[in-house]
Amino acid sequence: MPNSDFPTTYQPLEVSRLDYAYDRPGTMPGHLHLSADAPPAELVLIDYDRHSSTRVSISEPAKIKEYLKTHTVSWIDVSGLGNTATWDALSPIFDLHRMLVEDVVNVPQRPKIEHYQDQVLIIAIMVVLNPDRTGFTKEQVSLVLGKNYLLTIQEEPEEDCFHGVRQRIEIDRGIIRTQGADYLAYCLLDAIVDGFFPVLEYYGELIEDLEEEVMIRPDRSTLEKIYKVRRELLTIRRAIWPQRDAINSLIRDGSDLISSEVQVYLRDCYDHTVQVMDMVETYRELATGLMDVYLSAVSNKMNEIMKSLTVVSVIFIPLTFIAGVYGMNFDRSKSPVNMPELGWYWGYPLCVALMVITAGSLIFFFWKRGWFKSSI
Repeated sequence: MPNSDFPTTYQPLEVSRLDYAYDRPGTMPGHLHLSADAPPAELVLIDYDRHSSTRVSISEPAKIKEYLKTHTVSWIDVSGLGNTATWDALSPIFDLHRMLVEDVVNVPQRPKIEHYQDQVLIIAIMVVLNPDRTGFTKEQVSLVLGKNYLLTIQEEPEEDCFHGVRQRIEIDRGIIRTQGADYLAYCLLDAIVDGFFPVLEYYGELIEDLEEEVMIRPDRSTLEKIYKVRRELLTIRRAIWPQRDAINSLIRDGSDLISSEVQVYLRDCYDHTVQVMDMVETYRELATGLMDVYLSAVSNKMNEIMKSLTVVSVIFIPLTFIAGVYGMNFDRSKSPVNMPELGWYWGYPLCVALMVITAGSLIFFFWKRGWFKSSI
């Protein structure tokens, strides 16, 4: 494909974790959102058959042609999106359609399946649990399946979940080295889907901790944690939902590049996506329930505070009334009915005793009603 088919003007886009990439109105098809001075991608080629396997780092993309001419299976793993020079070199080697390259480079795309003349493009989303277990990393992985090769493009070069597949090829475990590139594509798709389970296990443990925190010591930070869990579960849902539909489409529509035997394995991969979807929906419902429990806990806490204030207020209201009555300045010399008890010998002790009896009666009443068990 001529290099001129790939425009290289760079226009940065602001893409959040919940949005997919889009082109500005009027952008011509095949526009790549890449910088000409971006670092080149790292290329690793694994070439194998049932007898041997070879793993080499590729510095010159033209060297890949030598491996594509053989009958072995060639897995070319591109780590990072690279720059325009990278795709100007790779596109003619694999005869990549410019719309295919646009889907690969302009990330993130919605997971999907695209059929080209001699290739199948599989867009998938991979999630990897962070080493410090404080969340996950989400990235797009593109698989371009050919007759005897598989080209994979990872958005981020640091982490992936393909270690097990590489090891199986290296030590010849299982049947992977006796199968074609379509089986390799299945293995990588299965690894991507299975990578969701450790992430969901982390969120399951996090939700359990939040349940205990909501019931014992809910505060503002608890609410923030619940909102964060809900947002991140929504991100996972937006990744796995279209991925499930894409794998189902690959099973339903089929392809000349995918054998009937691999179709059976893909159905198992589809079952795993359904299981992931069930777990995500369950955890989202639990997170939503945590929000309701948190609001109820805060409301109950406020009710307990109001109950305590009510008890104290009710006890002191009659005492305040008694003190207010005897605080009135009536002139006893003008009339014998102007508070005659002020002249009693035991007037003050009787007044204090009346206050104590009143307060004690109210405290006894509230105690019998059980208010002090939850309020004081």
